[in-house]
Amino acid sequence: MTVSIIGTGQSPYTRHPAPGTDTAQVIARAVRNALADAGLEPADVDGFAVSSFTLGPDHAIDLAWRMGLRLTWLMQDTNGGASAGGMLQHAVRAIEAGDARVIVLAAGDLMDAAAFSRLVARYNRATEDHLAPLPMNGPNALFAMLTTRQMEALGLSREDYGRIAVTQRQWAADNPAAVYRKALTLEEYLDAPTVATPLGRYDCVPPVTGGDAVVLVADRGSGTPRARVLSVRASYNADQQAGDGLATGLRGCARAGWEDAGIGPAEVGLACVYDDYPAMVVAQLADLGVQPPDEDPAGFIERRIATRSLPVNTSGGQLSAGQAGAAAGMHGLVEAARQLMGRAGARQISARHAVVSGYGMVLYRYGACATMSVLEAAA
Repeated sequence: MTVSIIGTGQSPYTRHPAPGTDTAQVIARAVRNALADAGLEPADVDGFAVSSFTLGPDHAIDLAWRMGLRLTWLMQDTNGGASAGGMLQHAVRAIEAGDARVIVLAAGDLMDAAAFSRLVARYNRATEDHLAPLPMNGPNALFAMLTTRQMEALGLSREDYGRIAVTQRQWAADNPAAVYRKALTLEEYLDAPTVATPLGRYDCVPPVTGGDAVVLVADRGSGTPRARVLSVRASYNADQQAGDGLATGLRGCARAGWEDAGIGPAEVGLACVYDDYPAMVVAQLADLGVQPPDEDPAGFIERRIATRSLPVNTSGGQLSAGQAGAAAGMHGLVEAARQLMGRAGARQISARHAVVSGYGMVLYRYGACATMSVLEAAA
């Protein structure tokens, strides 16, 4: 049995949520929009999964009840930027097993300044006990060190990372949902205030309030534009935080993901990779094999990403659209599905296959979770 995405939805991203906004409202709006896109009603849904950092004290069952859902399958994922891939993996299996027919996957957060401060201070026990007491705010310093290591290992410069940020801003110009759409030049990128050397302002994702959702069903056959799920793979604690962070868990699961999909990375026409920092775009494209192992990373960025001959993060990615908490991983899945279903508006590209990656849960030094999904356009 093949499983497909037939609807996507978002709750508008914003840096400044209106007074009275709460997480449940944000996620519910994304769910409603996804169901409307799929031509379905809440009564059609019998499976639901959600990921959120700020939904508490409620849980998945509370949110499902508030949205009026009667379910035979329910899941709550806590793995942040990798949660979309994790939920997708379980949902595909659930539909294949007959546990549910129509599953909605959703993620979102109310992420104002206070919520973000609480999150980065108490992200996990390692953060609370060892990182929070240090004179640094959040993950920027950790990824500044990782970026420095990557620059030294691969011979990359700030200009190389800047080309990624500038190109994603070009894509964002045609995305009405992106929080930052104004053109960004390489000079502006390089001259931006330093956050944590070598990271500047435009290397770091802007936290936003927002939500994302997709609707999954067993493949309906011809006549319905959809994004068919060819494979989903995941890796957790690939190196037990004992490495240098330059390789993600994707390196270990990519081969199986491509074999499951029946295609190779050279056949992909769109890559939506988790982009909390430009260095992670570089790492994941290499680990997925989208950047060929024998190709110079700087040259690949200049020839393929900056020219947009390989579309990467066509929504603008998190660097321009914003990082909506746990919805950050769902953001790329929504964008890939929209592109493959021909619903991306002015930024629409022509692609048959897309790869989506998730990355998240910085246990102590870098992300411990990684997921990859390969999708195919069908109609």
